[in-house]
Amino acid sequence: MPRLPLTSALASLAALALVVPGIAMAHPKLVSSTPAADSSVAKPTEITLNFNETLVGPLSGIELVMTGMPGMASHKPMPISGFTTKAEGKSIKVKLPRALPAGSYTLKWHAVASDQHRIEGSYSFTVR
Repeated sequence: MPRLPLTSALASLAALALVVPGIAMAHPKLVSSTPAADSSVAKPTEITLNFNETLVGPLSGIELVMTGMPGMASHKPMPISGFTTKAEGKSIKVKLPRALPAGSYTLKWHAVASDQHRIEGSYSFTVR
């Protein structure tokens, strides 16, 4: 059986090393959201996050915090609760029990796809 020269073997290993991390590093990425990051919106009753990969529903979700309220300079962060979250396909959909009041919000999300790695992110938006 012919033997590969050392340089050919090293080149093959180097090429493989470039390909494998690309496969292993495939994680869900947020591609769009409503409300969008840094947007100012009228009182939403739903939030939708769209990802580039199919999510594992029970392991994906959000946290929502009101960080500022008009007319209240020293407003402490206030977690918003009582919403329902459904992660299905490539989306996380949140149904709020009532429209969000005027103020600033931070939305923290976590998403898990088939690779089982939890990826997290956050963004802010304002309700007018």
